[in-house]
This record gives sequence, C-alpha cells and structure tokens, in this order.
Amino acid sequence: MANIVITGASSGIGFEAVLDLTANKEHKVIALARSADKLRKLHEIASSLNHDGGTLYPAQFDIVFDNYPESLVPFIKSKFDKVDILINNAGALINKPFMETTMEDVSQMFQSNLLGHIQMIQHIVPLMTEGGHIVNISSMGGFQGSSKFPGLSAYSSSKGALGILTECLAEEFKDKNIQVNCLALGSSQTEMFEAAFPGIEAGTLAFEMGRYVAEFAQNGNKFYNGKILPVANTTP
Repeated sequence: MANIVITGASSGIGFEAVLDLTANKEHKVIALARSADKLRKLHEIASSLNHDGGTLYPAQFDIVFDNYPESLVPFIKSKFDKVDILINNAGALINKPFMETTMEDVSQMFQSNLLGHIQMIQHIVPLMTEGGHIVNISSMGGFQGSSKFPGLSAYSSSKGALGILTECLAEEFKDKNIQVNCLALGSSQTEMFEAAFPGIEAGTLAFEMGRYVAEFAQNGNKFYNGKILPVANTTP
C-alpha cells in the first residue's frame, strides 16, 4: 500500500498517472491541480474505470500561490498518516522566441517548473517515511546534450534546473532515506504540447507516459537515486 501525492493531475500525463495509480486498490492518492472542473472529471473517470480501485482525493491547489501550512499540509494530514511518494508533475510551457521573451515569461516558467516544486518538497518531506520517493518530472528539453528547439529557452532552462535540484536533494535526504529522481520526458500528446506546437504530433501518447511515470514512482527508487533519466523514444 502506498500513500501518494501528485501535482498537475487535471490533464495530460498527470491525469493518466492518477488513473494508473488508482487501479491498485491498496493505493491512496491525493491529486492536486488548479482546475476544480478537471479534477471532478478525473474523479468521475477514475471511479468508473476502477470500481474496486484505490482511494482518490482530488484537491484544488496552486503550487505557486496557494497556502501550504494552512491549507495543503492539514489536508494531507487529514487523509494520510504518512506520505510514501511525491510526484512533482505540475508545469507550464511557453513557446516564444528568446528575444521576445519577457522577464514575466521567464518568471512564470521558473515559478511553475521549479519554485512550486521546491515549496512542495519542503512541506511534504516532513510528512514522508523512510524509503520514500520523490519523482520530479522534467523534460528532454532540459536534459543536457539533447536536441533543443527555438522558442523554448525559458521552459528548458527551468526544467534543467529541476534536474540539478534533484541531484542536490538526493544527497541532502540520504540521512532520511528518501530517494529523489528526475524523469526527463520526451514529447507526449497532451493539451500543453498541442497548445505550444499546433499541428505537430508527439512521439508518445499521454496514457503511455502516464503509466510509465506511475510505475517508476512505485519502483524506481529501488534502482535509482539522484538520477536524471531521459525517457524518450528518439535520439539524441
């Protein structure tokens, strides 16, 4: 049995990962997202697919701007006695030429793709058990040596920073026996991808990537710690 917290659960990979995780009747999942309507849809679909599945607690929460000590932490404590897995999946993407990118654009990318996750980790780690696993969801765009694309400088930089944070925290949390890993995902057919790249088909379906994330979150810490792992079916 695992108690799992996942962010960015209302669409795309996070949505699909929740469906996969709740297929196991022994799991309890707190699914966080900004959209209450999309969370209701997630709950309806999870309930219809997994009649005998795990327990899902959807909760509207903005990882950048909402209140952790007074809102999120008490909510988690009311549902879980401990947290086993944290999946930092929330994120945002801006596709804009570098010379047109504003400081507001850059700030938004780093808030959504790095600073929000830092807040999550700082508030969730005190609730985690030994042997716990933190999975940070990055991108191949933030993976050193991978192909880069015009327009994604702010996005890719923020995702690259998340990978370095992962390596640092794996060392810091060794005494707590909490493993921290980062998945640098290749493109998946999600709403965010389609909005940023109209008319382009991604290499992987969202449900396939969601299933991979769910499985890695449950088992990856048996084999990895402090690793930034590329998850893409293309090279480089």
